Amino acid sequence: MRDWDDEFAVSAYIPGSEVLPAEWTRRAAAYRASGVRIDADVPYGTGARERMEVIHPDGPSRGLVVLVHGGFWMRTDRTDWTDLAEGARANGWTVVMPGYTQAPEARISQITAQIAQAVTRAAERVPGPIRLVGHSAGGHLALRMICDDSPLAPEVLGRIRRTVSIGGLHDLRPLRLARMNATLRLTGEEAAAESPALHLPQPGAPVTFWTGGDERPEFLRQTRLMAEIWAGEAQVDMVIEPGLHHFSVLDGLKDPNSALVRALLDQKGGVEI
Repeated sequence: MRDWDDEFAVSAYIPGSEVLPAEWTRRAAAYRASGVRIDADVPYGTGARERMEVIHPDGPSRGLVVLVHGGFWMRTDRTDWTDLAEGARANGWTVVMPGYTQAPEARISQITAQIAQAVTRAAERVPGPIRLVGHSAGGHLALRMICDDSPLAPEVLGRIRRTVSIGGLHDLRPLRLARMNATLRLTGEEAAAESPALHLPQPGAPVTFWTGGDERPEFLRQTRLMAEIWAGEAQVDMVIEPGLHHFSVLDGLKDPNSALVRALLDQKGGVEI
């Protein structure tokens, strides 16, 4: 029998992981103090965590990137990750990083609805094409925006040019067998309804599944699963980046010229296509 607690224990398999949260917070604070123009704590709903950071490019905006943080829907904050906006921002995109009410206060289906509201409010503020990217639980939330039951209005959905899930959780059913479900409170019905793996994508949607080669086996399984089952319905790319784990795979988002940022922005050799 599989040990599902172990399958999702990403930090336990990363040497020195105990110091990472403080380092994320430090880096994000340094980035916010660097002079980059940021509108902080912009409300998109009425809840205390229904706020977003809007990180502006130096010149005219080329469009909107919505970056959804992870934490298995129950930990970390949008302000822990502000520096991840730099790769897209330096390429001329406005980056919005929404927070959301976390479990157990909110169920995952409610968090999905909050992210849809955040994307909608961000789209009202920033004209042009939209690109979605999320990590871990954030990858799940980004993908839920382009499922066949998308909570987005057609006029917003029609502006989405690419969605990238980084180390994402796409099949939620195994989480019911892990101890963390005491916090997530997933029922069988909700786990199925909220699993992108059990939905079709929007027809022809450009989607990238990206993960580190040193990820836990269950995350690799879910990445490969999604690339296979969505391949016939969407424009699917899958990248397994060698030598990177669940957290180091995010570093590419900070580099304007990284392969990850080029994939997110559909750039070849630095030129958008």
